[in-house]
Amino acid sequence: MIISIKKDADPKEVQTLIRTLEAKGVKAVEIQGSEFNVYGLTGDTSIIDEKAVKAYHCVENVVRVQAKYKLANRMFHPEDTVIEVGGIRIGGNEKIVVIGGPCAVENKEMILNLAHEVKEAGAVMLRGGAYKPRTSPYSFQGMRTEGILAMVEAREQTGLPIVTELMGEAQIDEFERYVDIIQIGARNMQNFELLKEVGRRTSKPILLKRGFSNTIDEWIMSAEYIMANGNPNVIFCERGIRTFETETRNTLDLSVIPIIKEKTHLPIIIDPSHATGDWKLVEAASLAAIAAGADGLIIEVHDNPECALSDGAQCLKPKKFKQLVDKARKIANVLGRDI
Repeated sequence: MIISIKKDADPKEVQTLIRTLEAKGVKAVEIQGSEFNVYGLTGDTSIIDEKAVKAYHCVENVVRVQAKYKLANRMFHPEDTVIEVGGIRIGGNEKIVVIGGPCAVENKEMILNLAHEVKEAGAVMLRGGAYKPRTSPYSFQGMRTEGILAMVEAREQTGLPIVTELMGEAQIDEFERYVDIIQIGARNMQNFELLKEVGRRTSKPILLKRGFSNTIDEWIMSAEYIMANGNPNVIFCERGIRTFETETRNTLDLSVIPIIKEKTHLPIIIDPSHATGDWKLVEAASLAAIAAGADGLIIEVHDNPECALSDGAQCLKPKKFKQLVDKARKIANVLGRDI
């Protein structure tokens, strides 16, 4: 339910209304606008009598929203959310953020070298997996805390904020201490207990990847779990979905960019590496994503992808990564944006 408040409303009457509504068990979220303020009600709004709410002189209008998600809904928050990380702003049709780095942190020397290389190529953030979810229990599982600390040293040397994947609740305190953007991977998109905990226990931005076979509404509802538990800083990440097509690792759904921007106020970035699974296709997918309005790219980069311990086939070498960023900047400029 959305309640629009009159511009010249009596603040005392507004507070009385809000206290009355919250006494019924719903939560009222204020959204301030330049012309008017609205309150979005979350919880069981079926018990709220619209006529009783309209009886307050301060109320301009009441709209009952059918969408299951409220906090992520653009109806509640008409202006784009911009999430700031170390002075870098994500969303709001501002600069397009490029994140680069390896799929997995393999050793400290490797991540330190790559951090400098991706920064020189135009990246403003560093990605790297320290805790690795792998289909096979025999595959490289990551350096864990040692990998996190190696990325922290890379940040100290380059100034690049770091992005890495959280696997479970046990690592939340570690990530809260060291990591700038916490990634929730595709496998955990509907791990609702984990989503609740990152909502409750951290205010760090959450990069929420879409599940392998999840609908857009299911994806948004996962963001709602995080937001409803106290963390409003969610960034969507499309990384391709499973379809009948076998030519690529996944199928990159570029249509989600305008759909997410229509349905929600949250930023969205694209992962062309996992979407295509083939380094030769990453550039084309990246440029298409920029043209479609993405707020950023997260791209896998490796000095020696032929010997990578994880996903080498989809990693760009630093030189190719720089070429991609240069081309992406030209597309962004056409749209009145920059990288």
